[in-house]
Amino acid sequence: MDLASWVGGAATVASTVSFAPQAWKVIRTRRTEDISVRSYSVTVTAFACWLVYGLLLGKWPIIVSNIVCLAFSSFILVMAMLPRRQREAIASVAGAPPADQAEEAQKSA
Repeated sequence: MDLASWVGGAATVASTVSFAPQAWKVIRTRRTEDISVRSYSVTVTAFACWLVYGLLLGKWPIIVSNIVCLAFSSFILVMAMLPRRQREAIASVAGAPPADQAEEAQKSA
């Protein structure tokens, strides 16, 4: 495997993993007030374009990494745009305790 493949692999892992903490924080805290909808709209658009680019080239590393990034960033964007009640319902389905219980757990830890 050449250096370019290693660097590309590292970029893929870093890009895909970078959204997981934010997505989990949104699920856990149910707070999205500090998330920029404009910024995430641009990010989602960029990942969608990268995905199409990868599909046009038939390059699986580009396709797979951008599917994951698009999914995470789209989830964060949608959660930021939803009313609190719907965010609560989605977070509950994802297995996170209600926000007040999560805050109490953090305080006691």
